[in-house]
Amino acid sequence: MNTKRNSGFTLIELMIVVAIIAIIASIAIPKLMSARISANENAAIATLRSIASAQAQLQSSCAIDTDADGGGEFGDFGELAGTAPLRYYDAANNAPGVDVAVLDPAILPTAFGNVVHDSNDECIVARAGYYFKIYLPAATNAGVIAGVAEDGAIGQGGATDASLFGSDNCEIMWNCYAWPIEPESTGNRCFFINQEGDLLQTLNNQGGNNAPLFYEGTTSVPAYDAAYDSTGSNNLDGMGASLGIMAQGLASHDGNVWTIVGN
Repeated sequence: MNTKRNSGFTLIELMIVVAIIAIIASIAIPKLMSARISANENAAIATLRSIASAQAQLQSSCAIDTDADGGGEFGDFGELAGTAPLRYYDAANNAPGVDVAVLDPAILPTAFGNVVHDSNDECIVARAGYYFKIYLPAATNAGVIAGVAEDGAIGQGGATDASLFGSDNCEIMWNCYAWPIEPESTGNRCFFINQEGDLLQTLNNQGGNNAPLFYEGTTSVPAYDAAYDSTGSNNLDGMGASLGIMAQGLASHDGNVWTIVGN
């Protein structure tokens, strides 16, 4: 008589295994998501610091001098990455213009010149789950300095109209924001840095009516003055209290609380 039994799992055993896998997944997946978000946020912080260093290097090199006064000016992604023509002084018209020359060698990696357009048709750059946007200042108008974002062909970036920028103000001012492409997936916090090297953050919490602005993707993008003090003058002169940042609990233009990054 053949007494050999067929080996295998019973239905109960399979159900136990599936239950154990489900328990492990419910614990591991949130931790993996949290680790991914933390890694992307730290990468965004590091990228902003690299952009600040690149801006300082560009300004000191005087590669951009649209009023020929010997003072170097800050640039946008296309200019810093060497993928877009530099702004220059057009002597024939005594005005800023856009040259055919590019920065060589570039300061930022060429990948920063691979721009996409946000909902305002302005250039932003995607890196490690975050979007980045540089603003340069316009000329002072009635005591107010507006912010000018990068505008150019997709894949190139740069400035298509150099007259929009304020030559003197571009020698002393710039800022850059970073916000998650997909909140709660690629990152949560929104970050800011400017010519002072102050690195700020907001928790970027989404609320209901009359809540602070919530930044995500290409549709909800920080404005030039989002992180600046709204309690004083609206004159963004780059020198005084009007550029006070939210580290001291002041009210910001976007309604968020901006604080110094701790790491």
